[in-house]
Amino acid sequence: MNSSSNTKTTLKINKTDMSSPRIKVNLAWLFIVLITVLVFSILVKLGFWQLERAEYKASWQQQLSARQSAAILSYSELLALPKDEALTGFKLKTLVTPVSSELFLLDNQVYQGRVGYLALQALQVSELQPWLLVELGFIPAGLSRSQLPEVITINQPIELTGRVYQKQLNPMSSELMAESGWPKRIQNLNIGQLAKLIDKPLANAVLQPNNLENGYSHPWQPIPLSSQKHHGYAAQWFSMAAVFAILMGYLFFRKLKQSDKQEIK
Repeated sequence: MNSSSNTKTTLKINKTDMSSPRIKVNLAWLFIVLITVLVFSILVKLGFWQLERAEYKASWQQQLSARQSAAILSYSELLALPKDEALTGFKLKTLVTPVSSELFLLDNQVYQGRVGYLALQALQVSELQPWLLVELGFIPAGLSRSQLPEVITINQPIELTGRVYQKQLNPMSSELMAESGWPKRIQNLNIGQLAKLIDKPLANAVLQPNNLENGYSHPWQPIPLSSQKHHGYAAQWFSMAAVFAILMGYLFFRKLKQSDKQEIK
């Protein structure tokens, strides 16, 4: 009987200890410490990720510079490059022939503070090779979206020189979303879907010519964010991590001091 009574008494004491305010406070602060460590780790990881992106962008910029100083490729040489190689920055010289007047307008483009379209035309290089998508230039949008701009297209064979590029597909939205009618407004530069739309094979790159005299501007931004900006973002993430750690450390030690004072009393 005494043993049973002692066990019940011990259980009551344990339950009382677990439900005491001090235990609850300690558990609460343990949770806060865990959250602090988690948030701090995420902020630091984001900082290192930005440093990795900065290193990649710096390497990519060196490649672009090397390609701009390299020899001009023929169309056959461009097509012979490895399929998994990024083609942006290579110089190209080729003769193109307009077989159709189909024109594409890439929507939601911004150049020098103006909103508009990037006009693109699919042209034939030879009967046995994929067609080539050529950038005609930036066209400012009108006041009404229902009225598409008139664009000067290539209407006769011409030898074009320039550089090629590939736009990165957005994993959140890469669909062509082509509208009806011509010129055809599109939302993304999805070359695979464009090829299906015109029922012609297309090279996996766009030529931005430098000898096309139509008066249109040709925006060139192969690297959306420079390595310097990524370094700046990394510094911001590390700064946020440091400030967060200092703030939480201050609050934690302040709470410890208050607890010690209460125990002394």
